[in-house]
Amino acid sequence: MKAVTKLPLRCVCSCYGRLFSVSSSVNCSENSQRNECTASPPKFKPKRALVLTKMSRYEYEKKMCQSETEEGLQRYLAERGSDYEGVLIRHNIHHSNLKEVKETLEKEGIEMEIVQRFEYTPDAIQWADIVLSAGGDGTFLLAASKIKDRSKPLVGINTDPARSEGYLCLPTKFSLRVSDALERFLAGKFKWMWRQRIRTTMTGQHANDEPLELHNQELQYPEHRFMEHVAEHEMYKQSSESASDLPPRVLPVLALNEVFIGECLSARVSYFEFSTDDSISVKQKSSGLTVCTGTGSSSWSFNINHIPKESVKEILKITNEIANCSCHIDSEAVLRKIASEFNNSLRFDPGEARMVYTMRDPVMNGIYHVAVPRGFANRMTIRSRMWDGCLAIDGGVSFKFNDGAIATLEVFSEDALQTVMLT
Repeated sequence: MKAVTKLPLRCVCSCYGRLFSVSSSVNCSENSQRNECTASPPKFKPKRALVLTKMSRYEYEKKMCQSETEEGLQRYLAERGSDYEGVLIRHNIHHSNLKEVKETLEKEGIEMEIVQRFEYTPDAIQWADIVLSAGGDGTFLLAASKIKDRSKPLVGINTDPARSEGYLCLPTKFSLRVSDALERFLAGKFKWMWRQRIRTTMTGQHANDEPLELHNQELQYPEHRFMEHVAEHEMYKQSSESASDLPPRVLPVLALNEVFIGECLSARVSYFEFSTDDSISVKQKSSGLTVCTGTGSSSWSFNINHIPKESVKEILKITNEIANCSCHIDSEAVLRKIASEFNNSLRFDPGEARMVYTMRDPVMNGIYHVAVPRGFANRMTIRSRMWDGCLAIDGGVSFKFNDGAIATLEVFSEDALQTVMLT
């Protein structure tokens, strides 16, 4: 990576933050919760682009396979019931689209670096005017996790839309025509869009530990397994210094989708105290806690909370019996409509500066009771009571979160991720 000096600024806007090589008339409000600022028209001329490409399954399997020959890889995949030809086809499709990204950037005279996740470093990000992710949503989340500058745009290119929905990437119609999409973007035919992210501040024995990179875990430690009592033994060796006596640390990763807090071993009950905004702290046991943004409200949080029409039918049937109603429980159209209305209500705008939390399978008995297992919050505080707890961000990195550790989750406008909407 070449040595870099910062580019001169052409304009500074209170809404954009710092935008390099930008010239536009802006119409937006700093305290608005809308997720986009309109510019008429935005003129964004990056000089350097960093492309983060995913590791295709073919590349992954090649690293995991002990054989260096294609025949050995075919046997390795066949033993696991996988189709070598199919894996190779998907690999070629990805690299064909990646080549189109490269050629389009070169055509526009933009200096470019293509990196995989191991080379995706803060220095590489600082070097670039713009970051592009070439893969699916997982690659986009990995790219977003290390971008700290509010004015560093991230554009997602779905390089295999037939196999990946790419919700966070450019729409499929553009991903199928990568060169057209990039040319449209570089011509200023887009709107800026900011996605809010969650900032996590942690206090406790492991607040300053390096995170476990879940993206790299299998490659680096293929035989690693979480051991049920490792952290339990470790805690007896720690000093008696309480979490409140230790200095807080803002974690180096921002959550674009969600933060998950729970036991590393999913079969164990997660135990912690939590409070929202100015509420009183409550002890609870569950299968873990998810806290998501507007972006994440269409992902894991949605899948946890959505209901099928069969559940709607059962609820309406009980309603008819108890309240002497006559709900149309035999109308498929009505059931689908009700389910759809409820499920759509679970999503909220990615630009809204708030979080939604969900207690997964909360324990409800005479001792533990969560009055509001799902709701919105501007600030959340969680104190761990777990032996082998973790705090995972966007499924990409995990921090130890054991007994006494405290995590505070908040959303700040300066942490928002700058993305685009093509017009």
